[in-house]
Amino acid sequence: MSGKKTSSHRRDFLRASTAVAAGGILLNATLPAGAYAQGSDEVRVGVIGCGGRGSGAAHNVLHSARNVTISALADAFEGNAKGLQDRLKKIASSDEKVKELGNKVEVPNDRVYSGLDAFQKIVDDPKINYVILATPPGFRSIHIAAAVKAKKNIFTEKPVCIDGPGARTCLAAFDEANTKGLAIAAGTQRRHQATYIETIKQLHEGAIGEITAARCYWNQGILWAREPKPEMTPVQAQVHNWYNNTWLCGDHIVEQHVHNLDVINWIMRAHPAKAVGMGHRTRTDPRYGHIFDFFAIDYEYPNGVHMLSMSRQISNCANSVSEAVVGTKGNCQVNQFMINGKSAVNRNLRNVDPYVQEHTDLIESIRAAKPINELKNVMESSLTAVMGRMSAYTGKEVSWNQALNSKLQLMPDNLTWETKLPDWTVAVPGKTPLI
Repeated sequence: MSGKKTSSHRRDFLRASTAVAAGGILLNATLPAGAYAQGSDEVRVGVIGCGGRGSGAAHNVLHSARNVTISALADAFEGNAKGLQDRLKKIASSDEKVKELGNKVEVPNDRVYSGLDAFQKIVDDPKINYVILATPPGFRSIHIAAAVKAKKNIFTEKPVCIDGPGARTCLAAFDEANTKGLAIAAGTQRRHQATYIETIKQLHEGAIGEITAARCYWNQGILWAREPKPEMTPVQAQVHNWYNNTWLCGDHIVEQHVHNLDVINWIMRAHPAKAVGMGHRTRTDPRYGHIFDFFAIDYEYPNGVHMLSMSRQISNCANSVSEAVVGTKGNCQVNQFMINGKSAVNRNLRNVDPYVQEHTDLIESIRAAKPINELKNVMESSLTAVMGRMSAYTGKEVSWNQALNSKLQLMPDNLTWETKLPDWTVAVPGKTPLI
């Protein structure tokens, strides 16, 4: 699609959309002539990863803009892909919002793919111009690189990397996407949440003066674990139970706490320079793989500001998912949108669904020929979490450059269902080496 083409779909879409907030999104220069020259404003979506988050993202994109069609699905497991195919058919026939927008689900059986290489069938499909990446995080940087190479616009879930090699892959993909005029948005949905955008805008304008300290938490109970099925190979069993295996999820500091870390990086307009922290594991049930129960990390930013990060998954404890900052002129409880004890936002801003808005913003940027590219932001937040994990696992102080240039690659090369996995063991601070 060229930047000059107009249509009733685009006019209706642009009138209905919320403007992209510069504080939360990186805007590229105008799309080069001829880039995304599809001849239509139709967004043709392929979903890679059909579990809970992929299903949610598919539902969200159908509510985000007009002229959206989901046309292919892929998952490592056939049951996940076919299950989403069935659910999407029901949504297309019964969801009034989807009907109002004129959106469609056209996924015949021969466009439902399964297996570890199923993603490639979608990125190679010339009919698809928008991919949703929602597999376990260990696969994410591989899929991002493949999608960018194939010139697809991308909505990627977070985190986008679980180790240094994955971070470097994402940095290269960020540059390549800019060169090709591709748009990339990430599932760090707070960057598309009107209440967060307005609160952080005021912080950047000096509402509490210069930031002097920060803290963020993701403390909750134990999440799920999945038993292997008798017919599964060890790789299938661990991919099925991906959340509890560090090589697939990055540990919960990376998989979940990345949201809070991203908010603090956004506020600070920087990533930390170094981290020192601790963590431990008390659970003994083998279903819970190799991940820790908790992390407590002291991050130091380049200007000397320290941020206390806590992430814990132990049941029957006090919970908090939050971010807060202190400045020379006051404080802000960011997740409550409170500055110096008063609400920083209009109540109407609370009505915008950020899970839908992140797709709306991405599609608007494509159609306006001003593609957003959030990959570097979300890579930095993902690596912030990785840096904290590296410190807690080893007991060492870890710098940003050490994390970025780390040679430890968690995802095995050329993974198949029959791959013999390394003998993964739970990290022991003081004994596990820093690589």
